[in-house]
Amino acid sequence: MRNLFCYVAFLALTVNCIWADVPKSEKKALLQFYEATNGANWNTEWDTNTDVSQWHGVKVVANHVTEINLFRNNLKGTIPSTIGTLKNLTSLNLAFNSLTGELPEEIVRLSKLRVLKIEMNRFKGKLPEGLGKLKNLVELTAFNNFLTGNIPESIGEINGLKILNLSSNSLNGSIPKSLGSLASLETLGLFENTLEGNIPAEMGNLSKLRELVLANNQLGGEVPAEFGQLASLQVFQIQNNKFNSVKHLDAMQSREFLVFDYDGKDEKLDFKDVNFSKTRMADTKFEDDDDN
Repeated sequence: MRNLFCYVAFLALTVNCIWADVPKSEKKALLQFYEATNGANWNTEWDTNTDVSQWHGVKVVANHVTEINLFRNNLKGTIPSTIGTLKNLTSLNLAFNSLTGELPEEIVRLSKLRVLKIEMNRFKGKLPEGLGKLKNLVELTAFNNFLTGNIPESIGEINGLKILNLSSNSLNGSIPKSLGSLASLETLGLFENTLEGNIPAEMGNLSKLRELVLANNQLGGEVPAEFGQLASLQVFQIQNNKFNSVKHLDAMQSREFLVFDYDGKDEKLDFKDVNFSKTRMADTKFEDDDDN
């Protein structure tokens, strides 16, 4: 009898671990998100009568919501401010939906967030000024929205950021000098905005940068001589801007570009060490067909 009691107790403990509930505050935040984004009409809905860990795109670790992946799931509506309650969230992928409104300032409370993907939606308004509080962010993609205003200076505080793509929005003002502090940055896309002013010379410090797309803006002045320091660069596009001169591009040596495009091709530049044999001259298109 004693052995039977121990066995039943063990089973009860096991079931409890499998179906352990997340905190009420987190479940409430998810339910509010579901309602605010027209969950009843998602491609794959949540069965809110089941355990949270069974909900589509939701990952639970140690009784906390750590990931939400609702890529291309027909979300419509706005992100509620209660998203900031999910303090253990490391990945939030809402790309390729029809979300509108502004990004809530509370999103910067997600201090453990590593991936934030909101591209191909209809977000408008400014990016939160406090984005720099997302210290653990590695990837931020927000292209093809209707975002306006300046790029927050605080982005330069996200030391581990590797991918930043804010292309095809209506961002204005100048490129913040703080971007030159992103020592881990590998991809920077600011294509097709209304950015103006000079490119900060500090961007020459981005030694790991492989893709730099600044085309289709209102940038002016000279292309910084410091771009010659971008030894890892493979994709480089600055066409359709208002530069006075691109003469410093001849300092970009020992290259084998995959894509290289600029205006002012009538300037006599000495690309003596640039390998154009595999270079493709083309406008950049941003697509994302992977639900990662």
